[in-house]
Amino acid sequence: MPRIEWNSSLSVGVEVIDKQHMRLIDYINELYDAIHSSTTVNDKRHRIASVVNDAIDYTESHFGFEETMLEEAHYPYLKAHIRVHQLFVRRMLDYKKRLLKGEDIAQELLETLGRWLINHIKNEDKDYSKWLVDEGKKPEATENSGWLSKQLSRFFGSSS
Repeated sequence: MPRIEWNSSLSVGVEVIDKQHMRLIDYINELYDAIHSSTTVNDKRHRIASVVNDAIDYTESHFGFEETMLEEAHYPYLKAHIRVHQLFVRRMLDYKKRLLKGEDIAQELLETLGRWLINHIKNEDKDYSKWLVDEGKKPEATENSGWLSKQLSRFFGSSS
């Protein structure tokens, strides 16, 4: 799988979510770089482990933010969306376990992450974003109340 470049087909029309998705793509590309530009086996393992740990942490924060946003908007398919997130996190933790056991999971992980993220954005996330727009519940609409800033700080430690 080649590096992933952000393009308009990946936008869900909710700026704060698009920015988070861009960061997830950055992690996938960092994994690509670790696989293809590491100079030694130990360097490669260290860089891959670092990316995996950071990506899992960020993904869990992103999912938490997204789920909170959808819960507060009363998204009717929230339970199913959460279930998809839970299954993905479990899958990522399995990859981490395999990595810690010394398995070379890098290429498999890269392909899985890329396919999963793109499919998830273009399907499940675009479904909820359309619903948010149709219902007038995009988080930007509540930015003046401080909701967006508060949630960003809660999940990511800052308002950016």
